[in-house]
Amino acid sequence: MNNLTQTMSSRGSQRTLGRLAIAGAVLALAGCAQLQSVPAGTPIAEVEKQFGKPTTICTNNDGTKRMIWSEQPMGQYAYGSFVSKEGNVVAMKQLLTDEHFAMLAQGKWTDQQVTCEFGPPANTDGVAKGHEIVWAYRYKQSGVWNSLMYVYMGADGKQVTHFHPGPDPWYLGGGDARR
Repeated sequence: MNNLTQTMSSRGSQRTLGRLAIAGAVLALAGCAQLQSVPAGTPIAEVEKQFGKPTTICTNNDGTKRMIWSEQPMGQYAYGSFVSKEGNVVAMKQLLTDEHFAMLAQGKWTDQQVTCEFGPPANTDGVAKGHEIVWAYRYKQSGVWNSLMYVYMGADGKQVTHFHPGPDPWYLGGGDARR
């Protein structure tokens, strides 16, 4: 094969890979939109049949449940709903947003409450000043920026002390090699 043929073949492969990546992204987004659009009143059995088992299930004192379908550690979305005692979805919504994380500023949050509200973090590798445990949730800050929401737990890892967003090293080029 001469250089021109090799270059054209390489370009064709790049176009094909590019098209496949776009198609994959569209399908992934369509899947997310479908989960987010599950109507209130849908039996949880139907949701699980279509989207699989939730990654997090928390049972409340009143017999209702909180169920979360999370894309963590690699994805930037998590969808959750309360489920009635009768087993029906109350309201499905995207959980990893600036607006939703803002609720951490209200009251005191335990590690269990954070898990039941947002699902599992992408990682808990961080240790901050004062030996605080840092949970990181991968998300789209302002719906656009590839970010992590850092949630700091006390040294015992049991209660939120503060939180803030920051850039996701994965998208900074040569970022976090631990992925």
